[in-house]
Amino acid sequence: MAEDSSSFGDLTIGNGELLAVGETDDVDALVAVSFVGAPVMRVLAETSGFFGAPRPGPGMLAWLRWSERDMPWDSSELWVAPYGADGLLGDPVKLAGGPTESVVEPRWGPDAALYFASDRSGWWNLYRWDGESVEPVAPVAAECAAEPWELGYVSYDFLADGRIVMVVQEGPRHRLAVVDRAGAVAPVKLPYTSIKPYLAVGGASVALVGSSPEVAPQVALVHLGDEPRVEVLARAEHPGLDGLAVSTPVELRILVEGSREVVALVYPPTGAAPDWCAPVIVRAHPGPTASCLVRLDWQAQFFTSRGFAIVDVDYTGSTGYGRVFRQALYGRWGIDDVVDCRAAAEFLLTEGRAVPEAVFIRGASAGGYTALHAVAQDGPFIAATAVSAIVDPERWAETVPRFQRAHATQLRGGAGRVRAEDIRRPVLMIHGTADDVATADDVRELADELQNRGAPHELMLLDGVGHYVATSAHAARALEAELAHYRSAMAAMASG
Repeated sequence: MAEDSSSFGDLTIGNGELLAVGETDDVDALVAVSFVGAPVMRVLAETSGFFGAPRPGPGMLAWLRWSERDMPWDSSELWVAPYGADGLLGDPVKLAGGPTESVVEPRWGPDAALYFASDRSGWWNLYRWDGESVEPVAPVAAECAAEPWELGYVSYDFLADGRIVMVVQEGPRHRLAVVDRAGAVAPVKLPYTSIKPYLAVGGASVALVGSSPEVAPQVALVHLGDEPRVEVLARAEHPGLDGLAVSTPVELRILVEGSREVVALVYPPTGAAPDWCAPVIVRAHPGPTASCLVRLDWQAQFFTSRGFAIVDVDYTGSTGYGRVFRQALYGRWGIDDVVDCRAAAEFLLTEGRAVPEAVFIRGASAGGYTALHAVAQDGPFIAATAVSAIVDPERWAETVPRFQRAHATQLRGGAGRVRAEDIRRPVLMIHGTADDVATADDVRELADELQNRGAPHELMLLDGVGHYVATSAHAARALEAELAHYRSAMAAMASG
């Protein structure tokens, strides 16, 4: 591994040296840099696949590995090897994981045992290896770890008295829980419904980043005594936004085609009456291995404060519902996700909540692919917005960054490329010219094809913006364009 061509992450300290994962365009490596003398990088192990979570323990080193053909939330392995004062690794042994098991977030406990989350039961639950055998710690029908899009997640940690504090995801909601020595799980009552996987324990307290439908993300210290107490350390929003009226979501469970159930979060227009009926924007989240979250979303508030209702759909393939549901979109992308989003829209129409001929769909990244396919067939949507959209899964599998290539390969085989001749409704495509996840070439080509057909569309290219438009300096401009797109579509429908 060439040091000058590598990226490094997941840094930790072990045996007086810095441990990290190094990545080039072709390989991953476990590397170590001594703190004594001149810094020299040593490669401990190398793979054509991926490494994660090097975690030193008592005379041992644990780490994760997965192949270039897999994503870590589908198939990953936990390995350990002797790791002595000389900084050399002994013979490695695989403890868990394989083709049908995802293992994430290994961490050595104060009892010198190795803990990790595995979805061997169908859910990411906590397990413990005592040096001889692996046993479950706290079985629950919920996710006790986050889908590993990034290195360094901490979904659980150890309190000073030996208990474990962990984040538990059930559908779109998170909660904090404490596991006692006997494995009993007790929820901690908090004002948060969304908690990021970045816990940090100190003594009998845990620091976290939490939010709710009315509270923007906060850094809080939760004191876990007999009566848990929340101490807010930092707030994300300007004090002038305190007390601002916001729309809070209602959780719905919708039966789709009589065979599966999906969860949707419905945000009514801000200040709406109980019997509200409004134009509706259905949102397909990115990923697609992500999920809707019950938290304050200023993008949603932008539209609800202007008379729209927002509907977030945890379509097939979302995280928070177990391994089977998470993998069910493979080979069905652009099909089942579209059916689920359409079912949510049709449910609101049937219930008299959505204004007929004023129902839209939007999505970003993988969700943009869903949105484009949703208006490439008959249905309730009169227009679509696709932000940073994936257009051609086959081409995306060749251009996507190395980490995500396996994801692209597993997802493709469903609806295929978005074809201009199939699109039946006006579309707005918003894309950054510096997007290295879903390159702008595909949307330019789609826009040219729509132009040649005379099909109603608009392409907004944002110069120098990458894949994440919502966090760029052009986010406000993009939202205003999206709002104008919906108003224009409604005016066109009204005029016949």
